[in-house]
Amino acid sequence: VQLVESGGGSVPPGGSLTLSCAASGFSIDFRAIGWFRQVPGKEREGVSYITDPTGTTYYGDFVKGRFTISRDIAKNMVYLQMNVLKLEDTADYYCYANIRGIYYWGKGTLVTVSS
Repeated sequence: VQLVESGGGSVPPGGSLTLSCAASGFSIDFRAIGWFRQVPGKEREGVSYITDPTGTTYYGDFVKGRFTISRDIAKNMVYLQMNVLKLEDTADYYCYANIRGIYYWGKGTLVTVSS
């Protein structure tokens, strides 16, 4: 199992970024797969995930309609479109997958929101 994130970068407040997660070694369509984020010195927090064949989604309360998770099953990819980014969205963003109760993680991609 491998998860590789990309798409992080530096944007001003109000900007947008799209994170991508390339999954290999398993098929994403029947697994919960999504994103956590972490700021150094703080606890990791769940951002969003998508699961089961119907594509049920979940978002952390702080997202408030700003982020959208999606997946391309044919490409085995998951995306996180982030809009109206705020200073407090600055963090390392990690893609994860829950496969039969075991969590697998990518190495993360840094998102920096600064003016």
